[in-house]
Amino acid sequence: MFKRFRISTGWIVQRRWLTALSIAVISTIAVGGYVAPDSIVEWFKTVVERPDEPNEDQNDRLNKIVEEVDYRPPPRVDTIQLSGYDAIMVVESDAFFTPEGADAIRGVVRQLKSQDYIDEILWMDEIPVLNIFGLNEPLLPGKEAAMERFEISRQKAHDHPLVNGQLLSADGRMLLLMINVNYLFIENDETFTSGMRDVAEAELARHPGVEMKFLVTGKVPVDLAVKSAREENRLKYQVIAYGMIILLSMILFRGATAVFVVALAPFLGVFWTLGFVRYFAFQMNPFNDVVLPILVALVGFTDGVHLMVQIRRERSSGLGPFAAAQEGVRKVGLACFLTSLTTAVGFGSLVLANHELVREFGYCCVIGVALSFLAVVLSIPLVCSTWLGQRIHLGHGKGYIDRNMNRVGRVVEFVLKYPQRISTLGILVTSVCFLTSLTLRPDDRQGNMLPPRSEPAIALQEMDRSMGGLEQAQIGITWNREGEDGNGGAELLTVLTEVHQLLAKEELIGHPISILNLLDALPGEGRIEDRVSLLELLPPSLKRSYYTPEHREALVTFRVQDLGIARYGPVFERIENGMREICSHHENFSFFLSGRPILRWENIYQIVVDLVTSLGTAAVIIFGILAIVFRSLRIGLISIFPNVFPLCVAGTYLVLAGQALEIVTVCAFTCCLGIAVDDTIHFLTRYAEEKKETPDESEAIEKAFTSVGTALVITTLVLVSGFITVLFSDARDHRLFASMGAITVASALVGDLVFLPAILKTFAKKDQDELKRDFD
Repeated sequence: MFKRFRISTGWIVQRRWLTALSIAVISTIAVGGYVAPDSIVEWFKTVVERPDEPNEDQNDRLNKIVEEVDYRPPPRVDTIQLSGYDAIMVVESDAFFTPEGADAIRGVVRQLKSQDYIDEILWMDEIPVLNIFGLNEPLLPGKEAAMERFEISRQKAHDHPLVNGQLLSADGRMLLLMINVNYLFIENDETFTSGMRDVAEAELARHPGVEMKFLVTGKVPVDLAVKSAREENRLKYQVIAYGMIILLSMILFRGATAVFVVALAPFLGVFWTLGFVRYFAFQMNPFNDVVLPILVALVGFTDGVHLMVQIRRERSSGLGPFAAAQEGVRKVGLACFLTSLTTAVGFGSLVLANHELVREFGYCCVIGVALSFLAVVLSIPLVCSTWLGQRIHLGHGKGYIDRNMNRVGRVVEFVLKYPQRISTLGILVTSVCFLTSLTLRPDDRQGNMLPPRSEPAIALQEMDRSMGGLEQAQIGITWNREGEDGNGGAELLTVLTEVHQLLAKEELIGHPISILNLLDALPGEGRIEDRVSLLELLPPSLKRSYYTPEHREALVTFRVQDLGIARYGPVFERIENGMREICSHHENFSFFLSGRPILRWENIYQIVVDLVTSLGTAAVIIFGILAIVFRSLRIGLISIFPNVFPLCVAGTYLVLAGQALEIVTVCAFTCCLGIAVDDTIHFLTRYAEEKKETPDESEAIEKAFTSVGTALVITTLVLVSGFITVLFSDARDHRLFASMGAITVASALVGDLVFLPAILKTFAKKDQDELKRDFD
């Protein structure tokens, strides 16, 4: 395989015009992605087939089903919903139930409604008052009302089930304005945040002496906050990372020409990648703005460093620019190809994940690694073989790493003196870290994707404290026709009472509400059986929100805080068990849990499945490739240990840092495997070459270290520095990914320079003829 690779890549230096043409063609395609990718994107769009129209037989069956269930369409009623709004304005004040405060908040709502882009606002003053006469009156009195009226209003709001804990906090200091917008009048993203807040604050300024604080959150503001953070971080951290790469290159290579050439490849790789990604409409993926370009740049830079170190070494030995470039590709090209292949496999295994964002990130990483490899093997030899290569070796051997490699070499010498002890120590440390990593548990928090100081994030935290959370879940209750009547009757109220008692036992469940709360808010007392008739007195807009007798269905909704869905796992399990117990006493009724929190809880262990699938697939394929390339199952097995070690260290870090398994950690684990194996491949490739020249195991290992040790240390320093720059990102997921990357890469260097030589010395003992057959 070594000979075949050398033959197939000889044209890169020998036919430089073809190499330059290849770079020009790839660059042109990438530019098309920046300028006008839509025409080509159409070729890759998935064609969604429309379902066939129902034929006569299907229509007959549908009609039969409708007749069997005695389906009655519910009347058309505009129900009052407390979720699903585009935005929520959170208002904090102590003055809502004062003449001045009531006038101020009414003015704020009035001014908001006057905006063209505001379609609807639901707040406590528009909730129907519950009374047996069906009279509709606002909760808040007019400005001229006496203070006693406002105290009565406060009590009414506290007693109203759709206000207390739903639109107004229990202490009366936080009020929610539920807002839907008309997107035809939305001119920019700021309308959802600063635009609405500016309108509210301008109106408040007309009411001196009234203090109110306005925050905007909800579905759309949260998405916009994430988008804004990505756009702010995109350019800033790319510039920081690239600047760090150039600075370290200048320090490590001590030659301006070498710095320019080695930095050219990652720049080209990132430029090509971001252009190609746009053809597939993947540019909106949140991982692709900051993580992908830096990841591609670092992967390209590591291969570029190995190739540049070898070319500089050849130039220093007396070869000319053309011959040195050719010899560099011949000796290091295969290792770069293998590292790119295994890295692409590691990244590509993410396409097996269940989450669409993870799959898209996997596709983008594979594209990036492939283009980064092409950028390295095309641009660096081409430039080094020209007049620029005349000075490429200046500074070789004078860099900080070169001057201090003898100190690192002493570590290798020590390892080779006690290989069995070091191997045993490595296995023990890895085992302890592996067992520690097994304690990781999956979790998911909505706030993790938001910058912690952003307005939506602050508002979410306030709602968790005062309202019991933003998200809502539901318990659905259905009954069959064998009950007392189609409306559920008194037994439905009995069931609802038991469900509320079940939810009341859970501290993390906030403010359950159903038709039972609405009935309890009506005047009068009596047995449940006697209050069934009061259902007809409830305002239809309220009743129909939680009760649909035509469908024989009732709902109980409750709020869920953003504490991490794993904390709610035991809560939901107890609720499910309690519902089964209730169902056993009411055979005509059945129950189900629904809502986004329930869906996230049910899918939480899919994170573990994704990790095992992607990481396991990548590991099997990567080490299988190494065994095939080196024609040695033993070498393939030996290569596993120094790459499992850094993953276990990263897992231990997550445990000690109090983190959980999340989508971002699944991506990080798999990507880190693809990166960590690169140094192992370079070391093993050089070891294979040296083993052909000497039968002594220790001598072959020491020579392999002398050849690639400098490049291994340089690439590790650059990778760690690149990841560290991302630690300053506002996005928590970016910081977590970067911290895992830095720890994994640093641990991989320890594995390759300490544990790998020890294991090779202990287990990789073959005779000269067999090794020669394997690696020729």
